[in-house]
Amino acid sequence: MLFPTLAFGVFFLFVYFTTWSLDRENGRRKLFLLLASWFFYAHWDWRFVALLIASAVLNWGVAVLIDRSDEQRRRKWLVGLGVAANLIILGFFKYYGFFVEQAGDLLSRFGWERDLPLLEIVLPVGISFFTFQGISYVVDVHRGKTPIAKSLLDVMLLMSFFPHLVAGPIVRASDLLPQFERAPRLTREMAAHGLLLICWGLFKKTVIASELSVRLVDPVFFDPSAYGTWDLMAAVYGYAVQIYCDFSAYSDMAIGIAALLGYSFPRNFDQPYRASSMQDFWRRWHISLSSWLRDYLYVPLGGGRRGLVRSCLNVFITMLLGGLWHGAAWTFVAWGALHGGVQVVERLGRAVIGEGKGPPAWLGVLVTFHIVCLGWILFRAETFPMAMEVLSGLGRLEPATLVTPFLLVLIVGGLAMHWLPPRAAEGIATWMKPAPSLTMGVLVGAAILLVEAVRPDGVAPFIYFQF
Repeated sequence: MLFPTLAFGVFFLFVYFTTWSLDRENGRRKLFLLLASWFFYAHWDWRFVALLIASAVLNWGVAVLIDRSDEQRRRKWLVGLGVAANLIILGFFKYYGFFVEQAGDLLSRFGWERDLPLLEIVLPVGISFFTFQGISYVVDVHRGKTPIAKSLLDVMLLMSFFPHLVAGPIVRASDLLPQFERAPRLTREMAAHGLLLICWGLFKKTVIASELSVRLVDPVFFDPSAYGTWDLMAAVYGYAVQIYCDFSAYSDMAIGIAALLGYSFPRNFDQPYRASSMQDFWRRWHISLSSWLRDYLYVPLGGGRRGLVRSCLNVFITMLLGGLWHGAAWTFVAWGALHGGVQVVERLGRAVIGEGKGPPAWLGVLVTFHIVCLGWILFRAETFPMAMEVLSGLGRLEPATLVTPFLLVLIVGGLAMHWLPPRAAEGIATWMKPAPSLTMGVLVGAAILLVEAVRPDGVAPFIYFQF
């Protein structure tokens, strides 16, 4: 049930009006939202609703045991058990086939041919997101950063809440559980901001991302050898715009939908292609994941507390595992290694020349953007040979066959939006707030009709659904 579809629109309107009809019954509201979230997930595959429930019960139970234990050693053992159980679930569904195939290849190289048990396992949509959400809850209870949830219902809703269920953002328990404990309120500012984000997300997904995907990126990456420099270059830049518009659109709509239901989600993107370094890029891109990797992987590894060399090793390991999180393929591992390796070089460079003494900001932005684009080739290509075909084809001077003025406008426009005033959406929402409800409704309706008129037929799945 994709956000930009009529089916989801009908579903959300039913949820919206029913939720606010239970205004004074917070317990019933949460139960209704939980059931609605399970229905939303079941629309993809009803069998995996049981996995959602089991994951929530697991994390709730471990957190309760941690909270009731006064012995520090037992608490550490329990949190380790909880994290391991979550990772086993994630590893089985996401990485079982990958590791079995790699083991089989390794054995065959030594002349030990074996028929290893290879199962056909369906990857549950959003499993990485709700698994990481469960891990952060258990760890934060252990660290004392999050009070224990008052009920199993709250933990189930935390992990299953449909706006962020299948593609994030990864909302921390410390942000969402306190909101579940009180009856939500919908202010005019929240409504204006939510509606604006939904409309903006619809435009980015259904117009910019979809057009670039269908008309340029998919054909070129399907057969890179058939295209020359200009098409390949446009496809690389086009994919940079596509993946940003696709993923940030989902986050915008998730934040907007939650806002209309009275809940606040954190921002997940902050003009990432304005970043002047790779470290800065990860402060701006998929903020909920990068902060999760920092707090639950980089810091436990030692962070920057044990000297420069250990800090560089920790950031490289973190980005390597971050790449593997995105998919069970060596191309994703290489993508993570590229991001980690560049961050290591940046840290060593700052140690040698000093903080704030590097190249001018504009040059940092230009270099960082092109390193990110190089990484996107690995991220998008199905295999290493295909990625190499794209890179080698950049030197093949042949006339462009796919690039059109319209596609160039989309690419330039998608990059130019990174130089809009920061917090522009919040500013427009503040301007819209005093408008009468009818006026606001007409503006939103007109925006949706305009997007519907210019977007292509059909809606492709969001890129991050596969993670």
